[in-house]
Amino acid sequence: MIKKFFLSVIVLVSLLACSSSDDSETGSATDSFDRSTLVTNWSSNIIIPAFQDLDDKLNTLVGVKDEFLTTPNQANLDAFRVAWIDAYKVWQYVEMFNIGKAEQVMYYEQMNIFPTSVTDIETNIANGTYDLSHVNNNDAVGFPAVDYLLYGVGADDSAIIETYTTNDNASGYKAYLSDVIDRMQLLTGTVLNDWTTVYQGVFNASTGNTTTSSVNKLTNDFIYYFEKGLRANKVGIPAGVFSTMPLPDKVEAYYHQEISKELTLEALRATQDFFNGTAYDGSSIANSYKAYLDYLNVVKNGENLSDLINNQINLARSKIQVLDGNFVTQINSDNSKMTEAYDELQKVVVLLKLDMVQALNISVDYIDADGD
Repeated sequence: MIKKFFLSVIVLVSLLACSSSDDSETGSATDSFDRSTLVTNWSSNIIIPAFQDLDDKLNTLVGVKDEFLTTPNQANLDAFRVAWIDAYKVWQYVEMFNIGKAEQVMYYEQMNIFPTSVTDIETNIANGTYDLSHVNNNDAVGFPAVDYLLYGVGADDSAIIETYTTNDNASGYKAYLSDVIDRMQLLTGTVLNDWTTVYQGVFNASTGNTTTSSVNKLTNDFIYYFEKGLRANKVGIPAGVFSTMPLPDKVEAYYHQEISKELTLEALRATQDFFNGTAYDGSSIANSYKAYLDYLNVVKNGENLSDLINNQINLARSKIQVLDGNFVTQINSDNSKMTEAYDELQKVVVLLKLDMVQALNISVDYIDADGD
């Protein structure tokens, strides 16, 4: 009986090994990939330029904000909104880099927690005193709060302008809007300054394969963002994937819903560019995950893993591109197309979180609450 038991175990292990071999194969190359060029490309050509662009866009946003608050009229409101959208699109290229100073100051949590809390915003404005850095205000600041303050404080543009002119507490709305945007600029400047004066050197020097090394930590941030920030927050949660019914009020930029699809496509492009090592300005391609996987000759089901990942991202993009530009409209008219887009994004998550990290010998350091 004992012999039969051990024989069964051996057979089972052999079958599992064969199954694993059929699904994914890794080349025989020793992992001596040059991680120094990898992290240098990331910091010099992708991360810092993206933060610099966001910093520039927020400086512009501060300027048009000041013009609008000085003279609240339609022309200045329009210019204000354009600058907000421009900055929000660039934000999609930096949100995934929750490392270094950004992690320390909880940068993401104060820049893009959505849906925003109208109750908290209105309470803060009514009270006239608030601490925007407090964790309780994370859902009352950042891009989503500005979304409400530019599009949601009135039934139409005339009513919105009146909020900042003839409203009994116009000064309170002005002060809050100004404080929110000034804090966004301050936080971004703080993170950028740390990258350019201190952290870039630390980041570039950390080329090992440990849980605290640059590649391992940023890989976890990248995958976490793709899984949670992009797949779940932008598509899955509004589509009702994790609830009993769709939740259209949870789309990104809810008060200017017309850009919800645009922001999602920007985020997808940002993640694919980072995977491929494309410079932020698109001028060059250098070492990143694609080069690393190709160096290791990682193959799954007879195809290069890097090609599989790019093809799957492209397929997910095609599903998003057919959606209505307004995700609320799409959810209410035909939510099945939203869930189809989610399904294709989920397949990317599996390739990144299981196949890629296994090939790179990197451990996932966060707990997945909704499964793969």
